Amino acid sequence: MSDTASTRATRNTPDHRPLAAAPDLLSSLAPLLAAWVPSQRWFAGKGRLITGFTLLSATELLPCTDGSAPGLLLLLVRAQQSAPPSRTPVGGDCYQLLLGVHPALPPQLAPAVIGRPGGGPLRGRTVYDALLDNRLCGLLLERLRVPGRLGALRFCREPDAEIPSGLPGRPIAVEQSNSSIVYGDSFILKVFRRIEPGVNPDLELPRALADAKCPRVPAPAAWYESAAAVEGGEATTLGVLQPFLPGSADGWQLALNALAVRADFTGSARALGHATAEVHTALAQTLPTTELRRPQLEVIATQMHERLDATARAVPVLQPYRARLRTAFDALAATGHDGRSWAAQRIHGDLHLGQTLRSADEGRWSLIDFEGEPARPLAERRRLQPAVRDLAGMLRSFDYAARSGPAGGDPWSLEWARRTRDAYCRGYAEAGGLDPRSAPELMRAYETDKAVYEVLYEARHRPDWLSVPMAAIRRLAAGGEPAPGADSRPGGSTGSTGSAGSTGSTASTASTGSAGSTGSTGSAESAGSDHGRG
Repeated sequence: MSDTASTRATRNTPDHRPLAAAPDLLSSLAPLLAAWVPSQRWFAGKGRLITGFTLLSATELLPCTDGSAPGLLLLLVRAQQSAPPSRTPVGGDCYQLLLGVHPALPPQLAPAVIGRPGGGPLRGRTVYDALLDNRLCGLLLERLRVPGRLGALRFCREPDAEIPSGLPGRPIAVEQSNSSIVYGDSFILKVFRRIEPGVNPDLELPRALADAKCPRVPAPAAWYESAAAVEGGEATTLGVLQPFLPGSADGWQLALNALAVRADFTGSARALGHATAEVHTALAQTLPTTELRRPQLEVIATQMHERLDATARAVPVLQPYRARLRTAFDALAATGHDGRSWAAQRIHGDLHLGQTLRSADEGRWSLIDFEGEPARPLAERRRLQPAVRDLAGMLRSFDYAARSGPAGGDPWSLEWARRTRDAYCRGYAEAGGLDPRSAPELMRAYETDKAVYEVLYEARHRPDWLSVPMAAIRRLAAGGEPAPGADSRPGGSTGSTGSAGSTGSTASTASTGSAGSTGSTGSAESAGSDHGRG
């Protein structure tokens, strides 16, 4: 698409009133959106009726009422939903919608149709999912190539980023919490769907790591954002363009492949531990750090207790284990009472095998998708936390692979997981990270909290997989198992035996059909809790 075409929407003539100014724009689209939005994989409000929408902003990237040409409309809308029983209604989630508008949609785009408004400024035209239209995907890339403002949007590009014009765009079919478009074999654009005001960690942390010259994470090339709601506030990240890593394979699929042929994975796990430690070290050197002392540790333990109680109410099978699981959180709080403290920093926040890529040529590991758990508030995802939280997620992922692989958690697979976890911890310590085996109370608390999260996810989304995290729950409730390679002194347990599938990363690999992620470089987004593929 030419630069001329990509800038058409910036011109307003007396005959073309900005569509965003039409008072009946949203009211005419609302019935169509109310039927379409709940069916999308990225919609977070499953099971509750949409009662209306509030329009936060509307921007025409291409004019939508311009004769026979297709238009492109970006909406930020807040979805109002009915409240669950016994709960007070709260403000709805905000979503980014990219809508194509066409007077006569080509047959090949029929699966993308949202509907035809019965009134309003788009009456008589077909509205459809723009990210299924390669031409409109190309327009987004052109916008990112040329920094500047358009309405409430700002398009930004790193000064040294080289983004060729005319790269063909194709959407990644397997999606979850976001949407991704691959451009040629060079870039991948991650479009955030459920958004909150502020800088998304998937932009913030990779940029910080690029500044630190850390080669383990693909550096963003460009991004677009919505202007801050208040003067002096932070802009809202809407999408990030990052390098695509063709030929790379995600860690989840590599682990499953190893399990399928009963192959050793300890060398790969040890190297992955090295990569994780390098990323954590670079983040700690570049961004603020702190120490968690007794008051902070008590708050963290209390939050873990609350999540356990809420999950036990929602998933009754967890009830018999609740009292024994509490001991892990109490032990964490007790470390503060003893005067100990733990370092906290910015971390990945949702680390699992599906968020890792290994290059085909050098066998070098990269970490991807720094968004954190999308269901958690943005402020929480940007909070300083112990690095052990990331390590607990990865250890759970090894166990989850062992229990969901071809052998289904037989003794050989579980021993594979034990040795692999041990190798990962050893590699992390060798590269300068805190050996998680030296902090058993911290590790056990975070693994337990992770397993509780997995139970809730699987019960809601994949009941057939509930046995996987429940295996971990039983072991953790019984006191866990010694941390990999550690002695079995009291309190020195980690106990991880099963982790849920992945929540959907946005990776950077060419293996778009693999079981890992979909994010900054090109693998497909996984469905599941947070470790592999759902």
